[in-house]
Amino acid sequence: MRALKVLMLHGINHNMFGKRDPAQYGTVTLAEIDQQLQDLGRELNAEVTSFQTNAESAMCERIHAAFQDGTDAVLINAGAWTHYSYGIRDALAILTVPVVELHMSNIHAREAFRHTSVFAEIVKGQICGFGVDSYLLGLRAGVSAARAAA
Repeated sequence: MRALKVLMLHGINHNMFGKRDPAQYGTVTLAEIDQQLQDLGRELNAEVTSFQTNAESAMCERIHAAFQDGTDAVLINAGAWTHYSYGIRDALAILTVPVVELHMSNIHAREAFRHTSVFAEIVKGQICGFGVDSYLLGLRAGVSAARAAA
């Protein structure tokens, strides 16, 4: 069985994990999250490629590239863009592979503006509130959904 290609999209301010609001996000860095995804990906026979940007247009361009490059599943933690970026939503809607939305914090237990995800209607599912485990659960879900769709 060939390894699945999974794209992990990290959104705005995620390059500051480990420094930003440790009460909400802990002290884990983006590099540590990506390493855990790589490790689990090997166990699941999935090649995980991570991409982080603070530029909304760059995020859309990377999503467009995923439409054409043989990506089998997409995981996205778009950060604050989750709540208002219709541009990213529209880019994700182009994809024909499973998309899993994830968040380290429970967005439904936070400020009211975070309760809404503009992606919710177009993603396969959403995982939130489990810290770094949200990423690992998201990878498992994305791999499972991609295999079921194949």
